[in-house]
Amino acid sequence: MKLKRFFLRYYPPGIILEYEKGGYLRTKSIDLLDLTSETNPDELLAEIRQSEPLITESRADQVKQLILRLQQKQGQQDHHRFCFFKELKAHILPLTNVAFDKSGSRFITGSYDRTCRVWDTASGTELHTLEGHRNVVYAIAFNNPYGDKIATGSFDKTCKLWCAETAKCFHTFRGHMAEIVCLAFNPQSTLVATGSMDATAKVWDVETGEEVATLTGHTAEVLSLCFNTVGSQLVTGSFDHTVAIWDVASGRLVHALIGHRGEISNVQFNWDCSLIVTGSMDKTCKLWEAVGGKCVATLVGHKEEVLDVCFDLSGQLIATASADGTARVFSATTHQCLMTLEGHDGEISKICFSPQGSRVLTASSDKTARLWDVQSGVCLQVLEGHTDEIFSCVFNYEGDTIITGSKDNTCRIWY
Repeated sequence: MKLKRFFLRYYPPGIILEYEKGGYLRTKSIDLLDLTSETNPDELLAEIRQSEPLITESRADQVKQLILRLQQKQGQQDHHRFCFFKELKAHILPLTNVAFDKSGSRFITGSYDRTCRVWDTASGTELHTLEGHRNVVYAIAFNNPYGDKIATGSFDKTCKLWCAETAKCFHTFRGHMAEIVCLAFNPQSTLVATGSMDATAKVWDVETGEEVATLTGHTAEVLSLCFNTVGSQLVTGSFDHTVAIWDVASGRLVHALIGHRGEISNVQFNWDCSLIVTGSMDKTCKLWEAVGGKCVATLVGHKEEVLDVCFDLSGQLIATASADGTARVFSATTHQCLMTLEGHDGEISKICFSPQGSRVLTASSDKTARLWDVQSGVCLQVLEGHTDEIFSCVFNYEGDTIITGSKDNTCRIWY
């Protein structure tokens, strides 16, 4: 085995090793969730080297520098207040989604106008328009952490793979029998998974453009999917009320997670790949063991459908967004509701944690996005200015820029 490179996740502390084995590029994660400002970097490095033979003497100093950078990031307090920077008349029809590349220097918007546009974050100027789909561009993603490719999934039943630098279309993935509504790159950027209204998910080879697997088993639309952080498993959530865990290498169904009584709105793995959280129209979230497929907890309290759910990057907290106009923060370990976030005047369709994990961002049909303090549940800021409901909201990787995307055909940049 030959170690190719490291890359780093600031929040939570974690190091990804990328290496070659049997001619294939593979990744392995080293979990540093217990890292604090008091941790001795040399002692931690010694522990890591003892358990991980890929980290040789020549790589040791590089790992130590990563540990020091993580400690430095942890010590930075998150007091940033966001200011409105620019409104982009992004599309001639409503936006569907927005997504950052890993550096945060560019972001993309999908739209009902059948295009995906690439934007420069610092200036708000359009870099490219990705044209070619024959219907709504609904699902979009950069192949982070690399950021050199973009995938777009459309109601025209195809997914397209683009060069992020030149806007050239590399491949058009054909095979779904209905609209594509969700997609994701695996962490190695070698595969794209797509979920469709045809009740299947498909896995595609980024290099060749060939279909690698069709994941069949759901009996209704596949609305959400997520790779785990090492890329070995894919989880899919469906309108058939079930969630499925798939082995990526074989395309085999590993577990069917049965227990929800309504459509699944979102699914997500935690950082160390041990847990899966699911949100449902049955007004609950459930927490599942990724290995055994057992339901660990049902998170209750919302009075209406749960429209979105996510882990913070440490996997310690879970945030839920509901049609009842509230958001909630739960402990992933005790399963208790720690905080109810109240203030929106309409349903909350999107929720995400800041990379630091100290704030929660929500997007609502009341035309605002709100920023909340995780510890106190206090609303720190209301991001106003959109003239219609906000469909999408996202932090950049550093947590100092926000993009909001709205049904009013615009997106707004907040610094």
